Amino acid sequence: MGKYFGTDGFRGEANTVLTAEHAFKIGRYLGWYYNQNSKGRIVIGKDTRRSSYMFEYALVAGITASGSDAFLLHVTTTPSVAYVVRTENFDCGIMVSASHNPYSDNGIKVLDGNGHKISAEVELAMEKYIDGEIDELPYAKMDKIGVAKDYAIGRNRYIGYLISLATRSYDGMKVGLDCSNGSTFNLAKNVFDALGAKTYAIGCEPDGTNINKNCGSTHIEALQQLVKEKNLDVGFAFDGDADRCIAVDGDGKEIHGDYILYVCGKYLKQCGKLQGNTVVATVMSNMGLFKALDTEGIDYCKTSVGDKYVNEAMVANGYVLGGEQSGHVIFSKHATTGDGILTALMLMEVILETREPLAKLASGMRMYPQLLKNVRVSDKKVIMENEQVKALDKQIAEELGERGRILLRESGTEPVIRVMVEAETDELCAKYVGKMVDLIETLI
Repeated sequence: MGKYFGTDGFRGEANTVLTAEHAFKIGRYLGWYYNQNSKGRIVIGKDTRRSSYMFEYALVAGITASGSDAFLLHVTTTPSVAYVVRTENFDCGIMVSASHNPYSDNGIKVLDGNGHKISAEVELAMEKYIDGEIDELPYAKMDKIGVAKDYAIGRNRYIGYLISLATRSYDGMKVGLDCSNGSTFNLAKNVFDALGAKTYAIGCEPDGTNINKNCGSTHIEALQQLVKEKNLDVGFAFDGDADRCIAVDGDGKEIHGDYILYVCGKYLKQCGKLQGNTVVATVMSNMGLFKALDTEGIDYCKTSVGDKYVNEAMVANGYVLGGEQSGHVIFSKHATTGDGILTALMLMEVILETREPLAKLASGMRMYPQLLKNVRVSDKKVIMENEQVKALDKQIAEELGERGRILLRESGTEPVIRVMVEAETDELCAKYVGKMVDLIETLI
């Protein structure tokens, strides 16, 4: 990770960590970088945060000042930006969003012309420009100044693409959607309605400050209640920029990313479509996923946390399915990033083709008790390199042995240390997480 760009772009509290000036300079650099040989074409999307408009306009100012053209998708999803950039000959795409974070945060995520996250080399160069370590870039003059264009048509084409992926009509299916007051508020219901489902949607009234607030993939209680009250077949919750999906089965039980990987991995293998007979997961995935995959004779690859690393492993090996417990799931045959709506559609395919409810499809996987706590710190590296922390980490790992594990890591998007313990009982998880959290808090 760089100084500003983490595993999911440049993210932090708006106008405190990430400012309008940062956005302008990122626009300036990208506008110059892609305008050296021919007119640069950069497409921009944003979520519903109040600050997203400010950052969008700052990016546009920087891009056009450097001579490239900016194309505006307006409020849309991260995966839609990835789709448009790779299918419509753009040099790069930018998404303004802090994903599942509260509205006070925001972020800038840059995608290359293939729809993948931009290279570390370009991120490093942008950081150097932001910090004044690169000479000032030339401004475009006269008719060389770039223009900004409305490009809502790109978002509509993405919706059409999603609808085209469905293998069956959803007629007769009752589906709940929680759009998190975010990017899917004007997209997801249209897709499911067009496919014939009886759709019930909540979290569709964004006001700039309520994105992810008691809704969406990180707060699924409202969706669980909706599914049970309306007797729905299934529910899907998205996060602020819709690169995540958490499902709810007909009984109201949460079906998170590990379950989704199991259900879809098993189905793809049965269909002969699981390339390399391998599912890509991260070190944060539950032990229960790996044991369930072993039972099905499916191999797995573990990566560092972050869909960026999942995607890299998939691209390098030609794998077709990978993701995280948080609901970032990548179906590489159809997309280059996690895509919440696409994930929902792929689960619907399994449900309809097997004629089995989601609860039964997921029943072959047993979750090990797992507890995760975040500790907010001022310096993540100081904590991670502390000798007392290292010693306790080793001690807990030895005491758990093969009956569990402890995972201590820096967040790539927030100033926190994540402490996760997996064990045979909730009591053991709480005991060991508590020990580590108590130690870290004495060092803050």
